[in-house]
Amino acid sequence: MSYCLNSNCPQPKNSTGALVCKACGWKLLLHKKYSVLKKLGQGGFGATFLAQDEILPGKPKCVIKQLQPAATEPSMLQMAKELFKREAQTLGKIGNHPQVPTLLNYFDEDRHFYLVQEYISGSTLQQEIKQSGPLPEVGVKQFLSEILPLIQYIHGQKVIHRDIKPANIIRRDQDRKLVLIDFGAVKDRVDPNAAANTSDQTALTNFAIGTPGFAPPEQMALRPVYASDLYALGITCIYLLTGKSPKDLDYNPSTGEMIWRKYVDISDHFAEVLQKMLESAVRHRYQSSGEILRALDLEPYIDSLAQGLATKSNNPPKSNNPYSGDLTPSKSSHSSPGSSATAKMAEIIRARKARQQNSGPRTSGFSRNIGVRGSQVGINSMNSQGITTGRRMNAKLDANGVLKAYGRGRRDFASQDLRSLNLEKAKLPGGIFQDAKLFKINLQGADLTNAIFGQANLKQANLRGATLVRAYFNNADLEGADLRGADLSYAHITNANLKGANLCGANLSSSKVTEEQLAQAKTNFKTVFPNGRSGFKRRLM
Repeated sequence: MSYCLNSNCPQPKNSTGALVCKACGWKLLLHKKYSVLKKLGQGGFGATFLAQDEILPGKPKCVIKQLQPAATEPSMLQMAKELFKREAQTLGKIGNHPQVPTLLNYFDEDRHFYLVQEYISGSTLQQEIKQSGPLPEVGVKQFLSEILPLIQYIHGQKVIHRDIKPANIIRRDQDRKLVLIDFGAVKDRVDPNAAANTSDQTALTNFAIGTPGFAPPEQMALRPVYASDLYALGITCIYLLTGKSPKDLDYNPSTGEMIWRKYVDISDHFAEVLQKMLESAVRHRYQSSGEILRALDLEPYIDSLAQGLATKSNNPPKSNNPYSGDLTPSKSSHSSPGSSATAKMAEIIRARKARQQNSGPRTSGFSRNIGVRGSQVGINSMNSQGITTGRRMNAKLDANGVLKAYGRGRRDFASQDLRSLNLEKAKLPGGIFQDAKLFKINLQGADLTNAIFGQANLKQANLRGATLVRAYFNNADLEGADLRGADLSYAHITNANLKGANLCGANLSSSKVTEEQLAQAKTNFKTVFPNGRSGFKRRLM
């Protein structure tokens, strides 16, 4: 299908291959190369369309933004054009980051302005939560570990996004990375002392303050600062934890603060961090992403991000003019612009940890809670800059070693190699096995209540009859695993690989799992599905 870009067209849908709209006569091939497929959305001053490039091999898809200001006053139109141009400038400046869409083109045609950017295939966090339900604390911390270094990079480019929310964060299908989109409300000239004139206030109120409920008070008053994005990120975390938008939550009539704590089951420490992100007064709020990462002690995530981010080329585009011609930087394995900031932040955390270890043993509060991405397996090693990281060696554990360590109070077994161990009927509730190698492990009849298996390799694992109530399996590989008779009630299995997994007789009551996942697994009439019903029919409602 070809879609007409004329906002006044009475019938914009046309047959595939049509060159001219049958309803209004507009040209359907934009800029002699872009064929519009459908409308994606409508904003305050523009519409967004899915299109494909008819010239490039393979006809790759792209996203086209068309300037369509709702107001017709000259001042409004001028401000809309300025914001539109600013978005193109910002994407041109920061779009070589792997978690920001690449700017492909920017031009005007037939007195309309167009911006063409990379199409990100995937679901927004808003769509994920609506489909699979709220995330547990570990899931939200994992989200923060990936998005905060990106926000730090954007702020390092002197850019304030001003519209961070679940609908503007996409989990890319290709690599499951989070991508921040929609820089239409961006502010790239940070001057907290500058007073806006009346016309600017009016225009910005209509077009660029962000989303009510997610935008903090100073942003609504047209005085955004970097910490404004951190407030919006805090609201996003509340949404991920509760599934409720700000408009669906109550507010304290005396202080105006959002009432959210009663809806979530999280640690007091994490609640304190979120509360500081949500402070109404800027001076009481975190001032940078680094402060939040240090407060949460997210070093294990930082290491993974610094090493694993696929990047886009830092080579300049072919054209020196960022607003004409094609801007299609090739992708490569060069260092990402966010990597140096991420590595620097990791070093700060490591240095603090080293000082704490020198003054006496101290267990990381974060490791006690979720222990993600790497339980510091390895020896004292040097990073790429020759700085000693101070990691302690953890010898490979056997089954007896795991049980003894757990008995002494250890819960963190993240990234451990536990392949083929026999832990039948082991009592390991709350165990942390994030990223662990658990291939062919025997956990038959084990108590693994509230255990964390995010991104773990559980291929062909024996979990028959295991208690896995409220266990966390996000992105885990359970291919061929034996889960017959296992209690998976309230478990979080979203994005886990269930290909060939045996769920016959398993209890999946109130668990988070999709129809597509269950279609790949084996079930029978004894399987209890998320809706509490048993039988072959996989109805998740």
